[in-house]
Amino acid sequence: MNALTVGARHIGLDKDGYLLDLDDWSPDVASALAAAEDLELSPEHWEVLELLRGFYQEFQLSPATRPLIKYTALKLGPDKGNSLHLNRLFKGTPAKLAAKLAGLPKPTNCL
Repeated sequence: MNALTVGARHIGLDKDGYLLDLDDWSPDVASALAAAEDLELSPEHWEVLELLRGFYQEFQLSPATRPLIKYTALKLGPDKGNSLHLNRLFKGTPAKLAAKLAGLPKPTNCL
């Protein structure tokens, strides 16, 4: 089993680096997960991560890329809800990487 150390806490991760226990998520955990991906979270990243966490609370699933883009456009407008913007923020894999950083399960149709 993989683990992430955040302060004095050891956070369990699955083989793909997603949280084993969704309740372990915190902003510090998100920052540590991002650092492991060689990414520093900007306010634009946080905006999408908070949006994703809200999506998960509402629908109990992590969206794949197309629903993520549509939901982001609905909530944040077309300037932010498009594939170019999300790919730039999340290294070309927005649904997978954003879900991981938001402490959510891997989207079911992502390899």
